[in-house]
Amino acid sequence: MSVWATRILSLLRIVAALLFMEHGVMKLFHFPIPQPGVPDPLPTLLVVAAVLEIGLGILLTLGLFTRIAAFIASGEMAVAYFTAHLPSSIWPGVNGGSEAILYCFVFFYLAFVGGGAWSIDARRRQPS
Repeated sequence: MSVWATRILSLLRIVAALLFMEHGVMKLFHFPIPQPGVPDPLPTLLVVAAVLEIGLGILLTLGLFTRIAAFIASGEMAVAYFTAHLPSSIWPGVNGGSEAILYCFVFFYLAFVGGGAWSIDARRRQPS
């Protein structure tokens, strides 16, 4: 199974990035629906968050600049948890912050291990 580890890492990166990007698209473009609980019009901070989620989601999906993109995305999710979720309750199941915590740690992990075999970063490292 270890021969598949770096490929499965790539699948984790791609799926997490696409789901992350979906949150930005829902905030900014209301597609496929407006993100529940997000005010309209968006406050400036949420516009910045949406742009980060879309841009970083694209980079992470492609596996381009994976480590830095994942580190920034991890930080965004930490900030999101502490500013938007934690004030309402300490319990993630109550405050709706479970996804933010999970994204934070998945992206933090990717910042250390990279994008895996199926990434542009891996292709760029291969000798010509």
